[in-house]
Amino acid sequence: MVVDTLALMPDFLDPINLLSYFGTWALIGLLVVVFVESGVLFPVLPGDSLLFVAGMLAAGTAAAAQDGTVQANFELWQLVVFIPIAAVLGGQVGYWIGRNVGTAMFKPNARFLKQRYLDEAHLFFEQRGPFAIVIARFVPIVRTLAPITAGAAKMNYGVFTLYNAVGAAVWGIGLTVLGYWLGRFEIIQKLLEPIVIGIVVLSVLPMAIEWYKRRKAAKQAGIPTPPMESGEQTA
Repeated sequence: MVVDTLALMPDFLDPINLLSYFGTWALIGLLVVVFVESGVLFPVLPGDSLLFVAGMLAAGTAAAAQDGTVQANFELWQLVVFIPIAAVLGGQVGYWIGRNVGTAMFKPNARFLKQRYLDEAHLFFEQRGPFAIVIARFVPIVRTLAPITAGAAKMNYGVFTLYNAVGAAVWGIGLTVLGYWLGRFEIIQKLLEPIVIGIVVLSVLPMAIEWYKRRKAAKQAGIPTPPMESGEQTA
């Protein structure tokens, strides 16, 4: 028996309930979420799973929610045009925040804007160079903080804009079209909840691996490593 795990999530992290909440404004709400998660200081939003579910709904399928049915009021062409635009704009705003405001708003004990998130994003950025802006699109939390880190590091604006646009297009169009294509199969419709959970797991896997590597290195060096906090990362 499949356990309704999505029902255990807060409504703003459940892509089905989130789209249902926006109702007839689902497309606008979706674009706002993409914009905010792409660099505007709220890294805990269901980016990857939301795009996948939106693509499924655009295929004409219905997704069962707790209180009924969510039905798409948008088409695929609208998603593949406007999602990358919203993602690019969010990243540009994030760069502006990092460049002009800096990173002083991040605090060690903050609920959302934790200093540790920013440090990890900065390390991610340094290890991979400008291409990190593209890769970061597929990593929760990092995709929000990478533009801010790039701005704070005064990365060349033209270079950032190029990689930001490429990442936004690959991420926004890729996940949406994947959901649209798979959403036409009845078996995928029936397995929506496990699939969404799988997307969440795959999204946070790179960060979990990185944490494990740090934990192992710290253990070998005799330095205690705090456990990964639950509920801090989502897709």
